[in-house]
Parts: sequence; structure tokens; C-alpha cells
Amino acid sequence: MTTILVTGGTGTLGRLVTERLRADGHEVRVLSRHAQPYAVDLRKGGPALNAAMESVDTVVHCATSTGGGDEEAAARLIAAARRAGVRHLVYISIVGVDRVPFGYYRSKLAVERLVEESGLGWTVLRATQFHDLLVRVLGMLAKSPVLLLPARVKDQPIEVAEVAARLAELALDDPAGRVDDMGGPEVRTFDSLARAYLQATGRRRVVLRVPLRGRAYDGFRSGGHLAPGHAVGKGTFEEHLRRRFGGGQGV
Repeated sequence: MTTILVTGGTGTLGRLVTERLRADGHEVRVLSRHAQPYAVDLRKGGPALNAAMESVDTVVHCATSTGGGDEEAAARLIAAARRAGVRHLVYISIVGVDRVPFGYYRSKLAVERLVEESGLGWTVLRATQFHDLLVRVLGMLAKSPVLLLPARVKDQPIEVAEVAARLAELALDDPAGRVDDMGGPEVRTFDSLARAYLQATGRRRVVLRVPLRGRAYDGFRSGGHLAPGHAVGKGTFEEHLRRRFGGGQGV
């Protein structure tokens, strides 16, 4: 069986990718800032990164930070992978990184380009936002008695386990370049998703749609982050909410 390194292997996505690959009998090394024996801050690199790469056939790069540093981390990862003779680098990106001028998306697009120009065999998968992220965002917004939402914005959330299964499949295959996007099963208005969240958690909030300004907002409003032609996900947002919350408790 091949040896596979999963960066960000303790995170929401990376943990599931790791579990899936190990269940199939593969040797998987988990690299993150706190996972022993390969505790590495990719922005800094170091001997532990080189040790993690020894005899690795494939790297699945799930590590990311909304606080910045993804490009530097990817550059160090790619350099180490080249030194170690890694055959295949798989990267998870986001639908719309080339269409929505949002800072985090720009960083993801820049990493895509580093991967493409790495000289390694590579595969890039773009997915729409995970259900888990949407729940976190709505949970923060619902702390206020008035839940403010960006007006005229839709979303297409997908179940993270489905993306993990696809990444594991890609990791075991030959490098494929940019593969088809993965989108959730439904394109939904943001307020319909918010109301489903409020119902599932038993919260009662006034929901207001607020028009915003800026190029990033325009990109989201025009649906640049959506993949309606690739709505391959099966699990719906309501199904995710039922598994996570059961019956609402009223807050």
C-alpha cells in the first residue's frame, strides 16, 4: 500500500480523509501544527517536514488558514515534496476562487497556481462551502437578536464527508489536473438556510437581509461561488442539521 501524507489531517476535512484512507489499508501520516510525530507549521517548515515526506508517494494538502500564510506554506510543502520525489500532490480548493475577488479566495487561487507549476504530478478539486462552515457562520450571526444576512446571496453547501471520500479517491488515482467541481445538492437562498438553522436549533431571531457593497459582495451575489452544473452532493443541509442538533431547544 502507498504511503500518503495528509496536511491538516486533524481538521474537519483532513481528519475524514485520513480515516477513509486508513480504512482502505493505506499508511497515512498526519501533518499539522500539533500532530506528533509530524508537528509542523508549514509556514516555517523545518526538519520535521522533511522527515514527514520520506518515502511518501502522495500528499493530500488540506491545511489552510483564513489568517494568511497559505501561499508560503504551500511553497515550503512543494519544495519538500520535490526533494523527496513525491509522485502526486492533491489540493482541495474552493469553487469560485477565480471569480470572486475575496481575499481568502485569492490566496487559494494563488496556491492552485503554485501546485500547477510545481513540477509534480498534481490534482486540484474545488468544492462549494461545507455544511459545517455554514453552521459556524450562522451560529455567530445568531448571537444577536437580529440575524443580519447579505441580501440576494445564495449558497450551495455540501457535506464534508462526501468531499473527503472524493479526495481519498483522487489520492489513490493518477494525477488528473483540475477535476470537475463538487457542489452541494441544492442552490439555496442564504435566508432559507438561516431559517432552517434557526428552526433546527430552536432559536427565534428576526432575519434581515442587508444589501452590501464591494467587488467581493458582487461576486457572491452573482453566484460566482456556486456550481449548479456540478450539484453532485447528496446530503442536504436539513439532513446535516438533524444529525447535528436533533430537535431544537429554544434559545
